[in-house]
Amino acid sequence: LLVAEGVGDHAFEYMTGGYAVVLGGTGRNVAAGMSGGVAYVLRLDERDVNPATVELHTPDEGDLAWLRDVVERHHRLTGSPVAASLLGDWERRSAAFVKVMPTDYRRVLEAMEAAKAQGRDVDEAIMEAARG
Repeated sequence: LLVAEGVGDHAFEYMTGGYAVVLGGTGRNVAAGMSGGVAYVLRLDERDVNPATVELHTPDEGDLAWLRDVVERHHRLTGSPVAASLLGDWERRSAAFVKVMPTDYRRVLEAMEAAKAQGRDVDEAIMEAARG
C-alpha cells in the first residue's frame, strides 16, 4: 500500500499489484503501462490518464470505507494536514476519488469471483480470463 500526497508524470506506469492512494495532484500520462493493482486518486483529471489499458470507476461504499481507514491511518502515522482536511469533510470530499483499474486485471478479478460462486476451479477461470 502506498499513500502519497501528490505524484508526478507517469504515475503507476509499472504497477503490477497492490494499492495506491493519491491525495493530491498527478502529472500527465497516469496509468500508462499499469497492468495490475488498484489506484485511488483524489480529483483525478481524466485528461491526464492514458486510457489504453485502464478504466476509471466511481468507488463504491466498500472502497470508500477502506479509503477512509487508509486516510485515517495515514493521518495518525504522519500528522498530515492534507489527510486531516480530507477527513474533516469526508462525506463531501471523498466523492472526488476516482478508482483506476487495469481492464485485464478487472476481468481476472471478476472471473475469480464468478468461479468461486459457481464452485469452479479458480486457477482455470483466471487462465480463461487472461486469454481475453
